[in-house]
Amino acid sequence: MSTDQTNPPGLYAAREPIFPKRVKGRFRNLKWIVMALTLAVYYIMPWIRWDRGPNMPDQAVLVDLANRRFFFFWIEIWPHEFYFVAGLLVMAGLGLFLFTSALGRVWCGYTCPQTVWTDLFILVERWIEGDRNNRIRLHRQNWNARKVRLRLVKWTVWLIIALLTGGAWIFYFTDAPTLLRDLVTGQAHPVAYITMAVLTATTFLFGGFAREQICIYACPWPRIQAAMMDEDTLTVAYREWRGEPRGKKAPAKQAAGSAASAPDLGGSGDCIDCLACVNVCPMGIDIRDGQQLECITCALCIDACDDIMDKIGKPRGLIDYMALKDETAERAGEKPRPVLKHILRPRTILYFTLWSGIGILLLVALLMRSSVDMNVSPVRNPLYVTMSDGAIRNTYELRLRNKQHEAREYAFTVEGAEGVEMKIEGAEGNSVTVPADETLSARLYLTAPAGSPLTRSESDEIRLVASDLQGDATATVETVFHGKGE
Repeated sequence: MSTDQTNPPGLYAAREPIFPKRVKGRFRNLKWIVMALTLAVYYIMPWIRWDRGPNMPDQAVLVDLANRRFFFFWIEIWPHEFYFVAGLLVMAGLGLFLFTSALGRVWCGYTCPQTVWTDLFILVERWIEGDRNNRIRLHRQNWNARKVRLRLVKWTVWLIIALLTGGAWIFYFTDAPTLLRDLVTGQAHPVAYITMAVLTATTFLFGGFAREQICIYACPWPRIQAAMMDEDTLTVAYREWRGEPRGKKAPAKQAAGSAASAPDLGGSGDCIDCLACVNVCPMGIDIRDGQQLECITCALCIDACDDIMDKIGKPRGLIDYMALKDETAERAGEKPRPVLKHILRPRTILYFTLWSGIGILLLVALLMRSSVDMNVSPVRNPLYVTMSDGAIRNTYELRLRNKQHEAREYAFTVEGAEGVEMKIEGAEGNSVTVPADETLSARLYLTAPAGSPLTRSESDEIRLVASDLQGDATATVETVFHGKGE
């Protein structure tokens, strides 16, 4: 066996630039709508104001790392309520499984940030340099004044978009107007400038120069999707039994029947090998080669092929959303099964049930949560103290969190401990005032009189209740009272 020692194969193949052609159609319009909505939400959300009262941030959506809280319009999530965030992440994962099982990689094709910003960068590129053929010629020609000018203009616009992207991200973590003023005047924290610079650089490089490579090599989802898809999954595919054999000339007669009808075996197939589907693909693949890891199911090839079919008088659907289970029926000239039968099947119903169940539980937990939280921990060293009159005293570490935006007074009562005296360190009586959005830490003493059943028992369960004197909110904690155990 001989090997070529002069030109050994490289470890990595050089990137071949892809210049997607402009296309019109229903899926392209859907992508424009999704892109506009997602970009609008991302850029505008930090600037929406929301009145939360004095000494509170007036930003509708804010991840307040300094105070360890998350604000989303009227919802406020505290650190100990991280289960809400965990639940949302689980819902996001199940939602991704659901849509992938039903419709393939629609997340990748329409709402993935890499796809959205790549679409935006390609749009800018097309505005400045022209459509596919113009961009190819510009890429191949030698550098001259015109090429330098077009490239500098394009890169400048890309850089502005990337800068706005990085800036918008850091506005989610502090008051946006204040941070913008500090950024402009040079008074912002260095972390803000570093984060903004990193996000600007990655957006510029990923959206402009490493578009399809991020999807193919960096993203793990193309390799995971196979486990989420089956023969009932609707995904973009080529009806090769209708399109083959390919030919440069279409049949003279008008095609009749459904898009899934079998081709006339006496002539050429419907595919005229125009490469329209390849020229519009942002990943540069040929869908006619079958399912491929690179395909992001953006469906732009469907729009391109439908346009060609209209021009040559053939029925649409040569490239279409379809399920592998329908292949045998379509080859025989039968109609495919209804779309709903592919979507509503045990797997997708299970995903939707789990997804909606978690969502309902989170909503119920959100509506039922109290505006006050309490934590009571018995002091273990010592478990109890015997007083001079024979009474037994237990000590507890008390933490009371007021989640209201104003100071509140809370009264304490003990259930299951008759005759027990209560003393809160630093307070008079059995009530304390907790400032707005703060946590009170104090020691609480419970003393059972001599001869009480609590003093003779080794441990008894008791219940401590904190009640809001200005509202109806309460917090209840079950703990134990330790006695001599006689």
